[in-house]
Amino acid sequence: MTVAIENNINYQRIEQAIHYLEKNFRQQPNLDEVAETIHLSPFHFQRIFTEWAGISPKRFLQFLTVDFLKEKLSELKNLNEAADAAGLSAQSRVYDLFTTLEAVTPQEYKLHGSGLRIEYGFHETTFGSALFGITERGICWLSFLQTDEDPRIEMEKMKAHWHASVFYQNQELTKLFAEKIFKSSASSAGNGFHLFVKGTNFQVKVWQALLRLSVGKVTTYQTIAEQISSPKALQAVGTAVGANHIAYLIPCHRVIRKDGALGDYRWGSARKKSMIGWELAKAL
Repeated sequence: MTVAIENNINYQRIEQAIHYLEKNFRQQPNLDEVAETIHLSPFHFQRIFTEWAGISPKRFLQFLTVDFLKEKLSELKNLNEAADAAGLSAQSRVYDLFTTLEAVTPQEYKLHGSGLRIEYGFHETTFGSALFGITERGICWLSFLQTDEDPRIEMEKMKAHWHASVFYQNQELTKLFAEKIFKSSASSAGNGFHLFVKGTNFQVKVWQALLRLSVGKVTTYQTIAEQISSPKALQAVGTAVGANHIAYLIPCHRVIRKDGALGDYRWGSARKKSMIGWELAKAL
């Protein structure tokens, strides 16, 4: 069994555990009960979970409580206030991020995008199976597959988004990107990538705001709206967050509700929880 396949199997087990805890958190199930639901011994479950997350399941779940996430939101607000006091604009690089973004509007793509070559491939990652799309202008697609989902479903979504493009499967090329993205340390994950996106001007503003959010931080739809000078456009911000087609690198999973609840996620609530908890653990 390859390391990639084993990692994906372990992630699927962790995802199942998170699903179970979502449904039964009021009963506060113990380690033995959670391990039993995924058909592992408590010792084995604790071991693979700790290897994956770097912390125990109990500590991981503490990171996902409303009170803890509210505290993280408060930290971010204080940091933004400190930046304002120092004369730093909302567009400044408060964090040491190097991801760059190039965008085309739907109209620009319609006029000039015909024949765009996209190399694609499917790979196992820290957070399950994923589809990658790469162009000479940068990463243009990253989406996650639901458990047991037919890969063609995500492929059709990518083709619909980048219609009129030409697609070639290239597992060797996309593997290089998958390994760089998900084998980097949490502090550097996402750094050093050029992203190529298609969206409205408003969507691009939202995605750029997300790119300024560092690993281990969470934000709210309200904060994003204020950062792009559209404080009343909460619904539009939510729609733009949900339209993101480059998962993880444009970290829409870090957007939560202002009450500390995690909210929905395009690629599944359990995956959102696993991403946030994993990043919080790595950022310790």
